[in-house]
Amino acid sequence: MPRTAQEQERFHEREVRILDSAREIAEREGWSAVTVRRLSDAVGVSQPILYRHFPGGRDDIVAQVVVQGYTELAEVMRSPAAEGPDEALPRLIAVYLRFAREHPAVYEAMSAARTSVAFASNDTPAVLREGFAMLEHAVGGSDDRDRAVRAELLWSMLHGASQFAAHGRLDHALDDVREAAMARLFERA
Repeated sequence: MPRTAQEQERFHEREVRILDSAREIAEREGWSAVTVRRLSDAVGVSQPILYRHFPGGRDDIVAQVVVQGYTELAEVMRSPAAEGPDEALPRLIAVYLRFAREHPAVYEAMSAARTSVAFASNDTPAVLREGFAMLEHAVGGSDDRDRAVRAELLWSMLHGASQFAAHGRLDHALDDVREAAMARLFERA
């Protein structure tokens, strides 16, 4: 039976609360603390109600957080596109690393969680393809394959730097120098 507009709105609001609660718990205590029981208690619904929103339980919730995270990252990465070509790549690098630093649990889910979200395939969500296309555009290349490889390498470097920084392995005072060096490595020829 179709839901009324009010029921649809309540359903959506509850789904948002579930996802927000998952993110809050993960940011405070890590993803291991995010359980269906904990989320149902935090949101004030029964576990069966939570499963109506996310039939796959925690895995579906984490997958949705991954897509949300990439959506948010794409939004902040779009801002460099308005800049001149000399400024776009350094700004993209800076906003990517800032996003990872400011949202460590979400970034962890995006980069390391086992999830049903497909990468590098026809089933990859559009927002993930869009974000990767921004990386490809920023680094350029002699052809599609070269552009893809350069984008993968930049993405790998950004991920590595963000993870080392998150675990206190990099000198924060060198962030600007490090970001500039990355940009130089991927400057268009």
